Amino acid sequence: MTSRPQTPPPVPHQAPQQAPYRAPEHPLRTVAVPGCTLAVGAVEPRRPGLPPAVLVHGLGGSTQNWADLMAELSGEVHAEAVDLPGFGHSAPPDDGDLSVSGHVRAVVSYLESADRGPVHLFGNSLGGAVAVRLAALRPDLVRTLTLVSPALPEIPPQPTALPTGLLAVPGVPRLFERLTTGQSVERRTAGLFELIYGDPALIPQERREAAVQEYRRRMDLPYAMDVLARSARGIVRAYTERGGQSLWRQAERVRAPVLLVYGLKDKLVSYRSARRACLAFPDARLLVLPDSGHVAMMEHPQQVARAFRELLAETGSAAERAAGRGELTDAQP
Repeated sequence: MTSRPQTPPPVPHQAPQQAPYRAPEHPLRTVAVPGCTLAVGAVEPRRPGLPPAVLVHGLGGSTQNWADLMAELSGEVHAEAVDLPGFGHSAPPDDGDLSVSGHVRAVVSYLESADRGPVHLFGNSLGGAVAVRLAALRPDLVRTLTLVSPALPEIPPQPTALPTGLLAVPGVPRLFERLTTGQSVERRTAGLFELIYGDPALIPQERREAAVQEYRRRMDLPYAMDVLARSARGIVRAYTERGGQSLWRQAERVRAPVLLVYGLKDKLVSYRSARRACLAFPDARLLVLPDSGHVAMMEHPQQVARAFRELLAETGSAAERAAGRGELTDAQP
C-alpha cells in the first residue's frame, strides 16, 4: 500500500479550446464467449507492442462512449471497448443474468478468451462498478484501474439520479414507454444529453446526429428496455449487498493503482462520493473536472487522457514489475 493523504486534494483542470469534432474510426467485431456474444470496438494503436486496455461503458451506453478517449490514448495503449451483454451491438446473455456480477463474468470471459490480461481497465458508471468488482476478484487481469463516475453505493442518491433508479422498479419501464410515446427520438436524445453532460450545448452536431441514429436503432430492438431495466435492477441490488460482496469492501481489496475521475456537474454520481472512494482504494489519485457531467471521457477526453498518462508515468513501471514477478493472485467472480 502506498502512502497518501487521507483526503487527496482535487486537481481541477480547465477545458482547453477544442478542435472541431470528428468522430474517430471505431470498427466493431463480434467475439463469442461462454454464455454470450460480445461486440468489441478498437482504435488502431500508433505502434506495435503497446500494453492492452479494455474499457467498459455505463448503463445504456456502448463502445462509442469511449471512442474519443481511445483515440487520445492510441499512443499509450492498445485499447478495446466492450459492449456489455444486451447493450450496443451485443446480444443479451443466454442466462438472462444482467446483474453486476453477470456483467463481470462476461468481461472476464472476454479477457480470458482473448488472452488480454493483465490490462489497463477503464469503467464508467455501471462499467465502473463492474471494473471494481473485476479488479477485486481477478487482480491477475488488471494493471491499472481508471474509474469515471463509478456507480459505487451512494445513500441517499442524488435526487436527479432517482428517475434512473426507478427503472429498476417493476412496471416503471413500461410506464415510461407509455409516457414517452409520441416523443421524437431527437427529443428523447436531448433529454439523455441533459442528464449525462455538464453542458449539452457543447455537444458537437455530428455526435448529436450519431446519438439519435443509435437511439432509433435501440428502440427497434425488442429487448432494449428489458435489458436497461434489469441492469438497473442489478445496480440497485449491488448497492444493497453486504459483506464480501459489498462494492465498497471490494474497493478496499483492489491493489492496482487507481485513477478516479469525477465531474462537479454530474447529475447521477455525486462528487461527495469522491472522498469515500479516495479513502477506500489503497492506491488512489483523484481528477476533478469542474465543467464535466457523468461522462468525462466524452466531454473532456484530453484531460482524462493526460491524467492517465500521469498514472502510467507514476506507477507503470512498478505495475509491470509486480506482474512480471507473479505477485498477483487468482479468484473467480
